[in-house]
Amino acid sequence: MKFADPYNTDDGSQRAHVALNELNTLWLNTGTLCNLACGNCYIESTPSNDRLSYLTLDEVLPYLDEIQRNGYKTHEIGITGGEPFMNPDILAIMQACLSRGFELLVLTNAMRPMMRPRVQAGLLDLKKVYGNALTLRVSVDHFKQSLHEEERGADSWAPMIKGLKWLSTNKFQIDIAGRTRWGESESELREGFAALFHQQKIAIDALDAKQLTLFPEMNDDTQVPEITTECWDILGVAANDMMCASSRMVVKHKGQDKPSVMACTLLAYDEQFNMGTTLKEASQSVQLNHPYCAKFCVLGGGSCSA
Repeated sequence: MKFADPYNTDDGSQRAHVALNELNTLWLNTGTLCNLACGNCYIESTPSNDRLSYLTLDEVLPYLDEIQRNGYKTHEIGITGGEPFMNPDILAIMQACLSRGFELLVLTNAMRPMMRPRVQAGLLDLKKVYGNALTLRVSVDHFKQSLHEEERGADSWAPMIKGLKWLSTNKFQIDIAGRTRWGESESELREGFAALFHQQKIAIDALDAKQLTLFPEMNDDTQVPEITTECWDILGVAANDMMCASSRMVVKHKGQDKPSVMACTLLAYDEQFNMGTTLKEASQSVQLNHPYCAKFCVLGGGSCSA
């Protein structure tokens, strides 16, 4: 059976693995609760999915301390969910990361949780102090309202546009996360997004691969090959370019006393990718024993980091 043995593929070949080269990015999953229930959410976030509990500021601080105590060359903290702005401690967590000199990337749908007056005021305060060290990556699945709402649900377009325009008007550093699920070429997608941003007067360069990231789809029904040690040369890709060579993600599984460190932002529930409770424990190599390893990273070239 494919993806059954962590060390060998179904045909008996040695499964590829990725060593942690340097912890450049630490991700914090602040909880899986979300104001939306998107059709193809990578992490199955919904208004009722609390399989990952809210991280608190007191649970985040030890990881920031560990980075500095052990001299890790971490330059970026990424915050994801769920919808991060539903977490009661989100502004305090953001402040803690920025005040220690990290660049901060926050993933959001830019809808009602972000647009609450208290959150808006907090974001403006953080921007005033830390400037472009703070980036907000807004999920805009497609430049057409009908396709965006096919993924995110009816009436999800207008609130997203409102939030995105607020961020642009207030000159926040903004990135966009789009999807490739509808089959257009990259150039078609970038041209379509460029027209949308121009029409809405949103200051984003759709031709810039950082400002507009196009993520591959992660349909569990898609058959993908297992990655062997020989695939690096065959495919012309390098293990050091995979996300798990430079990042880890902190989560709080429901019912657990303390957070865990997972190998990947996409595999929050799979216990074989639970690498312990500290960053030191999580420095071990990762066996690429999941379809997402092949589809998103090795073959899709995807990366959640900025």
